[in-house]
Amino acid sequence: MKPLYQTSALLAPVLALGLTVPAFAQTDIVGISSLDDQIEDVERDVARDMARAEDNARFGSPDFRQGFSGSASIGYSGKTGNNESQDLTIGLRLRHGAGVFSQTIGAVLDYSEADNQSTKKDVFAIYDANYSFNDRFYGFVLGRVVSDGMADRLTAQEVTDGVLLSDKTKQDAFLGVGPGYRIINEQDMTWRVQAGIGVSYLKNGAGESNTETGYIASSRFYYKINDNVFFTNDTDVLNSDSALRANNDFGINFKVTDAISTRVSYLTEYNDSRAIRTDNKLGLSLVFGF
Repeated sequence: MKPLYQTSALLAPVLALGLTVPAFAQTDIVGISSLDDQIEDVERDVARDMARAEDNARFGSPDFRQGFSGSASIGYSGKTGNNESQDLTIGLRLRHGAGVFSQTIGAVLDYSEADNQSTKKDVFAIYDANYSFNDRFYGFVLGRVVSDGMADRLTAQEVTDGVLLSDKTKQDAFLGVGPGYRIINEQDMTWRVQAGIGVSYLKNGAGESNTETGYIASSRFYYKINDNVFFTNDTDVLNSDSALRANNDFGINFKVTDAISTRVSYLTEYNDSRAIRTDNKLGLSLVFGF
C-alpha cells in the first residue's frame, strides 16, 4: 500500500502500565533499564494513538499560535565491539500562523547501518497549508514525499523470495490543492470533508518513474456519545491512472474509569493494483494507571 496523506497507524494490542524502577538499578546486565525503555516506548505509542483520535483540526478552525513555532529532535546510538552499528533519527516540525492562514512543515530522517553497510535510509516530509474563508469553508494545499534510499537494493532473503526491484517504491510524492468544508461543526459532533486535484509521482527501485494526475478526497467524522465514549471515522482516497488507493480508519474510545481508558480501531486499506486488494487491521490501545 503506497502511503496516503494523513493516514492512521494501527497499534498491535498493548497494555501500557505506568511503572518506575529504583534509580540505583540502572544496568543492562540484569535487563532493568532495557525493560524500562521498552515500557516507555509502549506508553508513548499508546498515548500518541489515543491523542490522534482527538485531532484539534476536527473541532472548528485550528487555532495555531501566531508567528513561528515548532519542535526538533534528534536521536543517535552507536555500537562497537563484536558488532558495529549506528542509528540516527532526526525529526522536525515547523508551524506558522498569520491570521486565518496557517502552514505546517514536518520531516523525519531515519538512517541505520550495520557493519559499515547501510540498512535504512528513509525520508518522510509533508507540507500542509490552510486558509479559512470563514468558520466552515477553507482551502488547502498539501504535499507529501516518502523516499526509501534502500529500494534499489535487494536483501539475500528478498532474492530468495523472488522480489523484484520494480516492486519496491523508491520515491512516492504528491502535491495537491482544493477546497474543504465543515458540514457539521458542533461541540459533540463534527464532520469535515475536503477534495482536490494534484500531481502524483512514483519511482521504483529499478529507476522507472511515473508522473500523473491524482485526485484526493478525505473525510473526518467525530461523534461524542457522552463524556466517556466517542467514536471517529477517517477516510482518505487517492485515485490516479496507476491505482485507486483508499484507507478507512474507524475507532471508538472509552473512558471506563478515571484510571482506565481504551481505544479500539479497525483500519481497512485498499489498493486495486495489488493481487490481494484489501488489508484489514484490528488495533487495541489500553491505558491503565494506579
